[in-house]
Amino acid sequence: MKNNLNLNVDKNFNWEVIQKELRHQFGNEIYESWLKKIVFEEKFTNYILVSVSTRFIRDWIVSRYLDQILGIIKKLNREIIRIEFKIENKVDKKGNEIQLNSNSKISFIKDSFLQYNRIDQNKSFENFVIGQSNKLAFEAAKKVSENISHYNPFYIYSGVGMGKTHLLNSIGLKLKEYKKVTFISAERFMYQFVKSIKSNEMVKFKDNFRNTDVLIIDDIQFMNGKEAMQEEFFHTFNSLIDKGSQVILSADRPPSKLIKIQERIKSRFSGGLVVDIQSPENDLRLKILKTKLDELNILYSEKLKLSDEILSFISSEIRNSVRELVGALNRVASFSRIYNKAPTLNEIKIILKDLLNINETKITIDNIQTLVCKYFKISKNEMLSSRRSRYLVRPRQVAIYLSKILTTKSLPEIGREFSNRDHTTVIHSVKTIEKLKCDNDELSNGINYLKNQILYKKENEI
Repeated sequence: MKNNLNLNVDKNFNWEVIQKELRHQFGNEIYESWLKKIVFEEKFTNYILVSVSTRFIRDWIVSRYLDQILGIIKKLNREIIRIEFKIENKVDKKGNEIQLNSNSKISFIKDSFLQYNRIDQNKSFENFVIGQSNKLAFEAAKKVSENISHYNPFYIYSGVGMGKTHLLNSIGLKLKEYKKVTFISAERFMYQFVKSIKSNEMVKFKDNFRNTDVLIIDDIQFMNGKEAMQEEFFHTFNSLIDKGSQVILSADRPPSKLIKIQERIKSRFSGGLVVDIQSPENDLRLKILKTKLDELNILYSEKLKLSDEILSFISSEIRNSVRELVGALNRVASFSRIYNKAPTLNEIKIILKDLLNINETKITIDNIQTLVCKYFKISKNEMLSSRRSRYLVRPRQVAIYLSKILTTKSLPEIGREFSNRDHTTVIHSVKTIEKLKCDNDELSNGINYLKNQILYKKENEI
């Protein structure tokens, strides 16, 4: 018989090494649950043949992990371009069929309610910031928390980072005071379902989810494919509705737009109250920033003071996601704590460069040289000359420094753009400016100003 560790068809292919890498990349939980069950069979010219014990395990691995597994194998064996699966019941060396270890069964009640019940004490109705874009969803969520099964199911949808999970959490937080609440992600629901099949604990799975007063499932759009799992969810859903339990769902799209979800399930979702959360308007974004700023100042002794100009700038530029908005504020707060000062508007633009909706120019060394020469009031010919006058050396070093941090050019490439200077000159210039920035506030402010001009100034304004 073949085994899953030591069969190496040729000296260049070692399945044991690949398994160790799979464990490292995916972690012990996924490896022990799924990837360890892959049994290596044979290597061919440009593909390998592996086997698993059931079609369900094969489908789960293929749909979720195959691309990453193939990528790991290709790093070690470049000629492998695909993986073929076959279904085969495995036997040990004595010829006995391999069974799941009954001692490794997991209690789903413990698993779900203690480890994966996602209710967060910090996300309540009281700290949900309300605006025109989310007011309907907020009011509907409050109604559900006061009178369960009146709107059933309750379905909230929006883009990422708009606050739908916060509202689901707020409902769960309110209802768990007097109801049995299960709050779980769709992905975790699927994981529990598969675990129950492997551990022969479907009865416990059904009892766990059908005997709750309130079932809250986040990101239902991920519950796609897998007919057996959707079948179980459909019956769980019907069982809860029939006995008057509340079902609450969130997704990134309306029920009709869900992909690979059974039509009868989408129809049931549409039969309750469906509300959406729109992109936050500017007034709401500004209100959220001020609210979160107050919360940060309560948490930390170092108070962060931001001008109305800066808050208005951030709220006007980061428009698509509340999560990104709060993340931006956290970045600014971190900057303030590290440097012990409130950042300027120019510094804000650099700190939040990847989040801002500003049209950036294509950064070139020639553009950097032009702006630096204009700032220091010298000509480009003077900068690129071999002269070593102090009034030329410092601007030249600044231009080289900015070329190094704002472009992807190599040291020799940067040197060539500065009249074929050696790469050691580039290194010296970068180190000199980095040292001077720490001691010379005027130079540091000038470099920050130039960064901002280079990153965001339109060419016709140069």
